[in-house]
This record gives sequence, structure tokens and C-alpha cells, in this order.
Amino acid sequence: MSIDILAIGLPALADKMLTQRAPDLGWTLHRPGPDGLPSPEVAERIVGVAASGAATVDARLIDALPALKIVSVHAVGYDMTDVAHARSRGVIVTHTPDVLNEDVADLALLLALGTLRRLPGMDAYVRAGCWASDGPPPLSRSATGLRYGLLGLGRIGQAIARRLEPLAGSLAYHTRNPVKDAPWRHVPNLVDLAAEVDVLIVIVPGGAATRGLVSAQVLGALGPTGVLINVARGEVVDQDALVAALTSGRLGGAGLDVFADEPNVPQALIDSDRCVLTPHIASATVETRNAMAELMMANLEAVLADRPPVTPVPD
Repeated sequence: MSIDILAIGLPALADKMLTQRAPDLGWTLHRPGPDGLPSPEVAERIVGVAASGAATVDARLIDALPALKIVSVHAVGYDMTDVAHARSRGVIVTHTPDVLNEDVADLALLLALGTLRRLPGMDAYVRAGCWASDGPPPLSRSATGLRYGLLGLGRIGQAIARRLEPLAGSLAYHTRNPVKDAPWRHVPNLVDLAAEVDVLIVIVPGGAATRGLVSAQVLGALGPTGVLINVARGEVVDQDALVAALTSGRLGGAGLDVFADEPNVPQALIDSDRCVLTPHIASATVETRNAMAELMMANLEAVLADRPPVTPVPD
């Protein structure tokens, strides 16, 4: 008897892995229709959902799948899945933590260095022939000895902090409560942290609790020489306030891997020579995406075999 799985918006590598392994596991894969739901005759048989972190798994979809046992999210963030509603239906939700920590931390550091040293602009300067015609470009800013702040200090945040330690003049972080055994200074108020650092790196989960957390007030405290780095979720930053701060010169620069309405990026950010922009690629390496796909598969296999999930989302 076939086991029916719904695949929603998976990255190419994960989708390929799922497609190739499904026949050997006795799984039949389905895709949602234009309304986001499978056909009614298929929906009643779906027992597992494999979804990207950007795919919406809401109450409407969950309720349309009466036999559903698991939602396996191919991401560390699961804010697009209605976890509370899933649990009320007895559905297990899993994600793919840890395997992407190092790559996300690497990109956060690259964005900080690239923004401070204006690397995209320097590259364009050479390619356009300006070095030969106009001489040396304007000076950039040293990354060494600056004051760095982290908004969030989970597993990825700590990996970022470890990378910053050799070059930071100081390192502090803001979370609701101090992180046990963390060697860096905890600042209870986010605005206070922004006011005292040169670079603020955002690495907190998305969702209602953090939406707009980096507000106009936080950006104002960061100031005209401050730099914002976001490798979390676009919604964590008030994007309109960010655009206004950058275009008015009230913020020094920004390195952004995530945006409020992906893949749409405000033209003001694209036009700014003080921004470094990447297309949500923090975990987009062959090695990490393979590991994420393997973990997504392992969670599906475990739950559908009536075993405990490998990496359930935390309570």
C-alpha cells in the first residue's frame, strides 16, 4: 500500500532526493494545486508533508489533510508552519537545525566584511575601468576593532560570535534572557545594544514575536555610521524604516540575505551603494543542502515508521 506525501516548494536538491528515494520507500509524491491544496481524493490519503521553510503550512492546509502525521520542514526556521494548530491535530512538526549553523555564520561574517569594506562596489569599480580612469576609490572601513552586537544567541548566533571574537573590539548580545554560560555580555534592551555597537547582526527566529523587532528606533540608535546585517528573516526588520534610514543617511550600511517580500527587493536597496544584497543563500551550499535534505528525509522516515522524530521543533 502506497504512502502518500505532499511536497511543497522544496529546493531543487531536496526535491530531487525526495523524488529519487520515494519509490524505494513505497511513497507516492503529490504537489499542491493552484489553490495550495491537493485534490480532495488525494488529500484524504496524505500522511506526510515535506515543505520548504518558505512554504505556508497553515491551518487550512492541515485541516484539509485528515490523515496527516508529520510536517517535515526543510529549514531551521518553521515560522511559516502553524505549529500550534498542527499539535492540536496530533501532527508532529520537525525542522533541520544545526546542520546549517556554520554556513549561515560564514555568510553573516562575509556580509559584515563585505559591507564594511564595500566589496561589491570595489569589484564594480575595477570592472568598469574606473580604477584606471579615475584612480583609487573612496576609502572603506576596517572591520577589525569594531563593536559588534548580536540580536539572538542561539546555535547560529554563537557560531557567528565565535567567528567575530578574533577581530571584534567588543562583542555583546541581546536576548530576552541571558544565555547560560555565554561568555559575551548580555544587554537587556535592544535599543541600548544598537546605540553602543558599530555592527548589529540579526539572527533570531521569524514569526509574530519578532516581527518588526528591528524598528526605526533601533535603526536610529545604530546611527549614521552603523551597519545592520540580517541573516534571520526579512520580517524581523521594519523594511520601510530600513529603506528610509539608508536613503536619508541615518544608517551607514546594510548587508541583507533576507527581505520582507522575497524575492522582491525594494529598488532603493538595489540602488544603494551602501548595501550588500544576497538572495537568501545563507544555507545554500551543496554540503549543507545535502545535510538538510537528509535530515528532512530522516524525520519523515522515522515518524511514518512510528518512531520518534529526529529533530522535532522545540516546545
